[in-house]
Amino acid sequence: MCESDTVKNVMVTGATGFVGRHVVRELLARGLRPVCVVRSPGKLARQLRDVPPDRWRALPGTLEDRDVLRQAAGLSDAAIHLVGIIIERRLRGQTFERVHARGTWHVVEAAGRAGIKRIIHLSSLGARPDARTAYHRTKWTAEEYVRQSGVEWTIFQPSLIHGPDGDFMKLMQQLSCGLLPPFVPYFGSGQAKLQPVSVDDVAHCVVDSLSRVETIGEIIPLGGPKAYTWIELYTTCRALLPKAKRWKPILPLPVAIAKLQALLSAPPLAFAELVVPSLGKYRFDRGNVQMSQEDNICDHRLAEEMFGISMRPFEKELAAYADRIG
Repeated sequence: MCESDTVKNVMVTGATGFVGRHVVRELLARGLRPVCVVRSPGKLARQLRDVPPDRWRALPGTLEDRDVLRQAAGLSDAAIHLVGIIIERRLRGQTFERVHARGTWHVVEAAGRAGIKRIIHLSSLGARPDARTAYHRTKWTAEEYVRQSGVEWTIFQPSLIHGPDGDFMKLMQQLSCGLLPPFVPYFGSGQAKLQPVSVDDVAHCVVDSLSRVETIGEIIPLGGPKAYTWIELYTTCRALLPKAKRWKPILPLPVAIAKLQALLSAPPLAFAELVVPSLGKYRFDRGNVQMSQEDNICDHRLAEEMFGISMRPFEKELAAYADRIG
C-alpha cells in the first residue's frame, strides 16, 4: 500500500520538536501534507509561516487526547510518531511511561481504528527490555506496541541526533563557549562511544520509508559514518565551535558523584524550570549518567544501502552550521 502515489496525508506527532520540524519540512518538500497533532498550533504556524496554510493542518492536542489522535488518523494515509523525552518532568506530567509507552499505545490504537496501514516510529538505539534505564525500557515497550499493532510498521533506532537547532548542540555551545562551568564535564571514563547522526539524514530516512515497501517490518539503526568517545566528541566541538574557550579543560565527573548530583539537584531545578524554562537544558538524571556509560553505536551502512544515501560526517556538518546554533 505504501507506494508514494497512495500516501498524501501523513499524521505527525512531535511536529514542533527538534526532529519533527525537519520531518515536516521533508514531507512538504515531497508534496505530502502533514496532519500534525500539536500542543501549540500557534507554534507550528510560526514554524511554517512561509508555507501556504492549505499545505498542512494542525490539530490541538497531546498524546493523551485520544479523540484528537483518532481525528488526525482519520484524515491521514500514514502516521509518523516522533514524540519522545530524554528526562522526566513529573511536575508537567511527563514521565517515560506516560509519553513513550502509553502515548505510543494511543497513537497505535488511533491508527488501527482509522484503518491506517502504515506507521513509522522513531525509537532509540539501545532500546531493550532488560535495559538499566527507564528511558530505554519504555522505548522498547513502545516498539512492542508498534510491532504488535497489525499496522505495517518501520522502526528507526537513531544514535545521538545532531543539528543546529537541537538541544545537544545548544548545550555543547554553552559548555564550550560560556564562562561557566569552568570546565567541560563528562561522566566516568568518557570512553563509551556514540555515533552522531544528522537530523537531516534522520528526516530523509523517516519520510523516504513511506515509499519503500522493503522497509516494512524492519528495525533500522541510524548513525553517522564515525563513532566518537565522549572525550573525542567534546574535543571536536570545542575545536570547531566559534568563540569556544579552548583553554577550558575537558574533565571527568565520577559516575557516583554525577548520579548523586542528579538526585540532589532534581527537585530545585524542576521547580526553577517552571519559572525559567531555559534552565531545563542543564538538567540531567541518573538515567542520563548511566546511558553515557554504554556504547550507542551501529552499522550505519544498512541505512545507507537501504535508502541510497551517504550519512553526513559529524565534523563536516558541525563546521557548516556552527555559527547557526541556537
